[in-house]
Amino acid sequence: MPSLNELVRHHTSLDSADVEWIHLLVSEWQLLSDLSFADLVLWVPTRDGTRYVSLAQMRPNTGPTSYLDDMVGHLVPRGRRPMLDVALDEGRIVREGDPEWREDVPVRVESIPVCREGRVLGVIARNTNLLTVRTPSRLELTYLQSASDLAQMIAAGTFPFPGEQVDMDASPRAGDGLIRLDADGVVTYASPNALSAYHRLGLAADLVGLHLGRTTADLAPPPSRGPVDEALVKLVSGWAPRQVEVESGEGVVQLRAIPLKPKGVHTGSLVLLRDVTELRRRERELMTKDATIREIHHRVKNNLQTVAALLRLQSRRMDSEAAKEALDEAVRRVGSIAIVHETLSQNLDEHVAFDEIADRVLAMVMELSQDGRVTARRSGSFGILSADVATPLAMVLTEILQNALEHAYGPKAGGTVEVSAVRRRAAGSAETVLAITVADDGRGLPEGFDPQKEGNLGLQIVRTLVVGELGGSFDMVAAEPAGTKVLLEVPVPQAR
Repeated sequence: MPSLNELVRHHTSLDSADVEWIHLLVSEWQLLSDLSFADLVLWVPTRDGTRYVSLAQMRPNTGPTSYLDDMVGHLVPRGRRPMLDVALDEGRIVREGDPEWREDVPVRVESIPVCREGRVLGVIARNTNLLTVRTPSRLELTYLQSASDLAQMIAAGTFPFPGEQVDMDASPRAGDGLIRLDADGVVTYASPNALSAYHRLGLAADLVGLHLGRTTADLAPPPSRGPVDEALVKLVSGWAPRQVEVESGEGVVQLRAIPLKPKGVHTGSLVLLRDVTELRRRERELMTKDATIREIHHRVKNNLQTVAALLRLQSRRMDSEAAKEALDEAVRRVGSIAIVHETLSQNLDEHVAFDEIADRVLAMVMELSQDGRVTARRSGSFGILSADVATPLAMVLTEILQNALEHAYGPKAGGTVEVSAVRRRAAGSAETVLAITVADDGRGLPEGFDPQKEGNLGLQIVRTLVVGELGGSFDMVAAEPAGTKVLLEVPVPQAR
């Protein structure tokens, strides 16, 4: 299906400001559709003025649809639908005409001009399925009157409200709760859902006849009284298009005020509201859980750093060089794990950008080469990894780099160690693997060396973590023209 922008570009002469207005309207018109119990189709004249093109369509959540087919992208010659022509040419809402019959379903069609700065950009065809028409209730009458007011504002170019930033996915809808106010902010109608939401805030009476702004401010907890109290009264009274949340006792209610000015004069307001008590409670629980997890990682990092400091102190007291080296290796192993936990303590989930960790591990291990004879660099990207993969992989990287510094170069030799990483499909499988290569340009492997069986404690740790814990593969091969390559493949989830 072509996008709205594509249809505009291919068929119409609308400029960028007009298109922005159309996007704003389409983001808001679910409300008009629900209040009207009707389908909406937006028709815009083509560049040559001989046809209309359908840019967008909306079906109601409150009633049956009039269109089973998707209308977006359809082209209709001018003259085939006279009500579109009249609305476009005269810039007024057109309701004349008998119902149309579509597949044995009577449909009432109305045309609403879409105006911006005195120009008619297109026409909304409002199609109401009349098959289930019955005597409307007070709720339905309020919906229809509100829809009529909004339609007049669209025709006058005063709705939607330019500059108002509303998250429509999170904003209340008509079915969540609706309150109709008069010009003074007094409630003339409140839907059952709206009344239930206010009862959750602590209201014991009916809403009808009460001033909504003052009533809402009275329900707000004492800390919000004062200047905020006056602001809340104005917001909820519907004098400006605003969205606000009110919390009181055990309830949290989200409100959105929509001023109604069908003929350019403020005649009242529409307030949409939704009880978000349980949603906010779950959000607070998740925030508390996230904060607890981050605090745990922070404390683990601090404890590991304390352990590393104690090992470092012990190393300085040792007379045996072999013992000192063993303790220094332990310090670096503990440090690599601490780096992962420090990164996790700053994140909202159990995933980390491993490139930063790899760079810090490189810097930590390269401190062994204090005279700078051996340098290290990284190429490629590890991407985002889960904590279950990141922690052992940091240790593996530490051991491999440490092993390269100790065994690849002599006392006075220098060189470069390069770490590269890339994600790719595993051979003969749809699984994604992280392929890591650590290459040095040192003296190379001893003749007959078997990396799967031989080696020091560091290589034993690498084999155990890569093969046993991460389910990957590990190998060491000769590099060209000199040196050694360590090849790792670790299965990982798809990149996020």
